[in-house]
Amino acid sequence: MRQYPPIADHGMIGDLQTAALVASDGAIDWFCAPRFDSPSIFAALLDQDRGGSFRIAADHPDARITQLYLPDTAVLVTRYLTTDGVGEVLDFMPVDTPETPTDRHRIFRAMRVVRGSMTFTVECRPRFDYGRATHKLSLTEAGDAAVFTGPGVDVHLQSTARLSADNDRDVQGVVTLQAGEIAVVVLTTCAGGDAPPEPLNADMAWATWRATVQYWHGWLRTSRYRGRWRQTVNRSAITLKLLTYAPTGAPIAAATAGLPEQVGGERNWDYRYTWIRDASLSVRSLIDLGFTEEADAFRRWLGQRVAAGATVSGEPLQIMYRVDGDPHLSEELLDHLEGYLGSFPVRIGNGAADQLQLDIYGEAAFAMLELGAITETAGYQGWLALAGVLDWLADNWDRPDEGIWETRGGRHDFTYSRLMSWVAFDRGIRIARDNARPADLERWTATRDAIFMQVMERGWSEQRQAFVQHYDTDVLDASLLLMPLVGFIAPKDPRWLATLDAMERELVSDSLVYRYNPSASPDGLRGSEGTFTLCTFHYVQALARAGRVEEARYAFEKMLTYANHVGLFAEEIGPTGEQLGNFPQAFTHLSLITAAVALDVELDKAESLGP
Repeated sequence: MRQYPPIADHGMIGDLQTAALVASDGAIDWFCAPRFDSPSIFAALLDQDRGGSFRIAADHPDARITQLYLPDTAVLVTRYLTTDGVGEVLDFMPVDTPETPTDRHRIFRAMRVVRGSMTFTVECRPRFDYGRATHKLSLTEAGDAAVFTGPGVDVHLQSTARLSADNDRDVQGVVTLQAGEIAVVVLTTCAGGDAPPEPLNADMAWATWRATVQYWHGWLRTSRYRGRWRQTVNRSAITLKLLTYAPTGAPIAAATAGLPEQVGGERNWDYRYTWIRDASLSVRSLIDLGFTEEADAFRRWLGQRVAAGATVSGEPLQIMYRVDGDPHLSEELLDHLEGYLGSFPVRIGNGAADQLQLDIYGEAAFAMLELGAITETAGYQGWLALAGVLDWLADNWDRPDEGIWETRGGRHDFTYSRLMSWVAFDRGIRIARDNARPADLERWTATRDAIFMQVMERGWSEQRQAFVQHYDTDVLDASLLLMPLVGFIAPKDPRWLATLDAMERELVSDSLVYRYNPSASPDGLRGSEGTFTLCTFHYVQALARAGRVEEARYAFEKMLTYANHVGLFAEEIGPTGEQLGNFPQAFTHLSLITAAVALDVELDKAESLGP
């Protein structure tokens, strides 16, 4: 098996409709177009031989490589430092008209030398449709442009340096530059048969670079975060923006599919879709930072899902959708791909889409209340749709379901699902009262109170002195860290403090938090997993609100040391500190933001009281 880069050994660039991962060795080894959830053009991250990649690097024997973002932008710099010279590759995708869906997407890769001389190698090896489709190559006689013609999509490659064919489907080139010289390669995707891109020249490339830098600087200026971790929070905000499909306002869970939660294991899922849960909780992060336009765009998308009621399962909502709202996410196996470091099977689509997860109704109502003014923004029909969903939930909240973690081991009475069903009615009642809208408030209130009593009576284990994962187990579950954060229980309630202590003993390892113990609570899948970064940031908030502020700060800053070299997080942290799972993960970055904001508040309170 060929060598694979660590999952964390990547930066991400994007144009708010799709994204590419760039490894520190200069290879773009993941890129799908025209959307995040489209078939891949480069997927070497899932199969080094069959997946395809686009590599530009300085192959010098003593090169020291560093990778960084230009501050407060999504422009990635891969720098090569050698005894002969210093050079770098600047990677970026211009943000043109992000709200308009398009098949045309551009990746700019600019090589330049700032000292001495350096030779760069260019290799472009696309493999369409996850490596399942063949393509044709045409190359100009001058070697300054090539077209890869795939199924329904053309990839144009333009270069200010000469390229040559490498077999009948790939291109390569060698570029030697002196200090002050530059060379540019631009990859453009478009629908098959569309007009070619405009001619390439260095002036156009640098004008595009400046416009891209200005876009990100201008966008980030609207942030109102002024806390202790500004650089870290800014990077997470940019990452969330990059993972949002601008035409609909729908954020995806992660840029990738198939990256394993355990290397060599089967926990390999496709995260290029919009989860109601993840996206709804992101609203709080966006509002905290002042990004109201993004929050309102998601509100519109969510309102459309509530109003449409179009689901595979027939329930009012389903747990995830495609970025355009399509509920069909049929799961299939890519048998021809070996998977990252042999982690097979590789899945696209997501079979969990038709699972029953009752917590999503709470998260949706939470988002609606956070956004406020629902009667103004959603209108009369929007209110009727939301009220109808809550009326349905009043009849269905007490059903066993698959739970937040999408287990494939059968349905249970998950405590977290009951918790968020309580949130659905609590927020729904507030919305109705605040806006004087008609609702069956008597029934909603009775249902809310019944859920509360059931959780307190059946979700609490006297033996464990803790709230537990579901009613038929004593297993702990880190999802319940949200109990005080959503207002279900006071952050210093004795039952909650006992639960927090129990979690600390069983789920916390050096400040990092596991979701639950799969060996104690079988989830229908083989293997194990790492600590769940989202849960660690929830743990930080729970500690802070429980008055354990210094412990919370230590846990938060400890977690930040596990970020990769450019400040990005995957889903999990493995036993030796490696990042695991799909990358980068939006849920992780939104929870980092909420943890930072909450911790700032608690630290300010503590400091105002003095020693």
